[in-house]
Parts: sequence; C-alpha cells; structure tokens
Amino acid sequence: MGKRQSRPWGVSDELWVLIEPLLPKPGPKLVEGRPRVPDRQALCGILFVLHTGIQCEFLPQELGFGSGMTCWRRLAAWNEAGVWDQLHVLLLKNLRSAGNLDWSRAVIDSSRARAARSGPKGGPSPVDRARPRGKHHVITDAQGIPLAVSLTGGNRNDATQLLPLLDKIPAVAVAVAVAVAVAVAVAGAGRHRPDALLADRDRGHDTYRRLLRQRGVRPVIARRGQPHGSGLGIFRYVVERTISWPHGYRRLPIRWERRDDIHADFLGLATCLITYRHVRPLC
Repeated sequence: MGKRQSRPWGVSDELWVLIEPLLPKPGPKLVEGRPRVPDRQALCGILFVLHTGIQCEFLPQELGFGSGMTCWRRLAAWNEAGVWDQLHVLLLKNLRSAGNLDWSRAVIDSSRARAARSGPKGGPSPVDRARPRGKHHVITDAQGIPLAVSLTGGNRNDATQLLPLLDKIPAVAVAVAVAVAVAVAVAGAGRHRPDALLADRDRGHDTYRRLLRQRGVRPVIARRGQPHGSGLGIFRYVVERTISWPHGYRRLPIRWERRDDIHADFLGLATCLITYRHVRPLC
C-alpha cells in the first residue's frame, strides 16, 4: 500500500490511482509563462477549500497548491468532464464486486444548507422565515452508502425529488477477474434499482407509490395522516447519518457560491470521499 497523507486534504496514493486516469488531459499551452500546477496539487487545494470552508480566492499560496482561481477552474473543468460521476460509479463498482452493496432497500432523505449567496437553487425556506436556503438530497443503500445526491432550492417539496433521485442512481456493474494469461476485467450486468425504497411520510403520496411499483421498486413509506410509530426509523437512520457527513466538510453547510454548479461540484466530490471511506478497507 502507498503512503497516506496525514492531513485530510492530502491525496493518498490509493485514491490518486483511481482519480488520475479520469482527469482530462490538458490542452496545448498557447502562451509561455508559469508552469502548469500539477493536477494532484490542485486537487489538494480543492480539498483544502472543501475541508476548511475558506473561499477560493483566500487559499494560502504557501501551501503550494497554486492560486485559488486555478483550483476553482480545475474543479469546474473536472466536473464538466464528469470526473466525480465517473469516480463515484467506479467506487460503487468496487463495492459491488466485493459484495459490499446492499440492494435489498434504499433510503432517501434531505437536509437544508443556508445560502449566504443565493442562486437559482437557493429558494426561500418555508420553515426559516423565508431565508434563502438550499437542500441536499441523498439516497443510500441499506448500509448508508450514498448512491446518488442532488441539489435543489430550500422551497422545493421533498416528494418532488423522490423519483428524479431514484432515477439518478447509476448502473453499477460487477467486475469479475478472469485469468487468461493476464487478468481481464469483465463487466457484469449493471444494477441501478433497489428492491425497496424507504422514505418518510412526506413522500407517501399514492401517486409516488404507484410510480415506484412501475419501476419494480417496493415502496416502504409511512402513510400520510397516520400516527407516528411506524417502526421504520430502525432502518432509516442510516440515511440520516450519511446526510450529516457532507456537513462535516465546512464548505457545504453554508453555500457561498452564487453558481449552483460549483456548489454541486463540491457536493459531488464530498460524496466520492464518503463512498471512498467504504472502499478504503478493501484496498
């Protein structure tokens, strides 16, 4: 195993081996000037911003990660190239290959994030005096491993995101090692539907129950208007635990970006890091 970085914004050798092949190749340099900041150093700068919550323009130069704007542009370019989506699928594929993804049920929930600089997805919160807020929506497997995330305004009803988030779960194939002179990775059948979906009663409309069954997913949702005490909390706690983890990255509890895509970039990166925690023991 390679040497691990002691600081949380360091990139371990194991993680870099997964990320480096996914990064787009830089184009030709048109004007002579300062050398390009290596991708690994720029990624460390992005992780520093994610962990500390500092604004990109105030990234300390003495850390050697390049300027804050360099890291900001690199983050946007990598997200546009689909790096975080590809990395998340790769991590989920490794977990499924090891039998560590539990498709018996999925669990969905959301949390609010204060929007210091509101953008299109930072609507007025109906429970906080109409202050601008965003919402992080998460769907996990039965163990709490994130399968998909999304960002909406704070005024969006949670029920409207149930099906879009379910449909956003990527098809996760199984990698099987076949020894024919060399080891060859053979992709198995991809799966992107859990057997059942657990949610709170706010998503318990009969319309959504019917649409879930049409997708081959059994709804396990408390009925609206019924007294509390359904007993689903012993299964749903995993998503509440998982949805608290992104807020451990100080950049995410408060949205400082006007642009939704940049905040979504940080959320996608945090989701990959959380998923990697489950993959790391397999390395």
